[in-house]
Amino acid sequence: MSNGFRVLVASDGSAAARAALATAVRFPWPQPSRARAVVALGALSPRGASKTFRAAVVGALHAHLEEAQAALRERWDDADAVALHEAPVDALLSEKRRFGADAIVLGWRGYGTFRRLIAGSVSRAVVARAGIPTLVARTAPDAVRRIVVGYDDCPNARRAVQFLGRLEPPRASLVVLVNVVEPLLAPPTLRVPRASAAVIRSELARLARERRAEALAKAEGAAARLRQQGWRARVEVRSGAPLDALLEAARERGADVLAVGARAASGLDRALLGSVAAGALDRSSVPVLVVP
Repeated sequence: MSNGFRVLVASDGSAAARAALATAVRFPWPQPSRARAVVALGALSPRGASKTFRAAVVGALHAHLEEAQAALRERWDDADAVALHEAPVDALLSEKRRFGADAIVLGWRGYGTFRRLIAGSVSRAVVARAGIPTLVARTAPDAVRRIVVGYDDCPNARRAVQFLGRLEPPRASLVVLVNVVEPLLAPPTLRVPRASAAVIRSELARLARERRAEALAKAEGAAARLRQQGWRARVEVRSGAPLDALLEAARERGADVLAVGARAASGLDRALLGSVAAGALDRSSVPVLVVP
């Protein structure tokens, strides 16, 4: 196998899987790179299925393989495709290890020949367990030039910026780093003396200014690193709930991809991902890049 960055793309013939293939082809991966598609159908056929049914399954499998390989070869001449009869999550993660993948791309919801092959719950499980950057697409952008990044200077956010720094910035590209500051809530002051209420409001305003300035400085530092690596980079500090603010920023800035970091936690997939990453997968209309 040649050296270089390796991209593993899941396919099941559905519209979401086609979006994942197209997004993989258009994404500015580090160079050199190579790609492989994987079609995971689980068990070949249910117990007691007829030979005719099994033949139809095999035919669909090969059709998906050929379609996926052809799509990837629009960019990678040496792209290949493999078929696995494991459960979807197990298939993708085992092929990730065999291929030595550096990133995974998959659709959010698959409704192809085999319903729920790449469904929301499966996609979330892959993202949570992959341990590598994972790009999840509902629809494919025409190009990937504009990326909005949720940035709060925590380790996972810094890793997301570090990963973006490895990419090949396309012409007219832009990264917008959005640091969201949650508003400070004032305690009830209805029965507090007027002078004390004024002190409370003044102190909260001062703290809000300090937090905003700190958020701006942290994001500017990350933007400076991206500029050194060839990206145009802009910083925004927003106030509100982090997920809502990020989704709003992605809409307003015409993002092609929304990038977020995954939380390193234990427990359920949603805990593994963190509420912002999990919410972005649920609600973003553009592909979501989750970096662990």
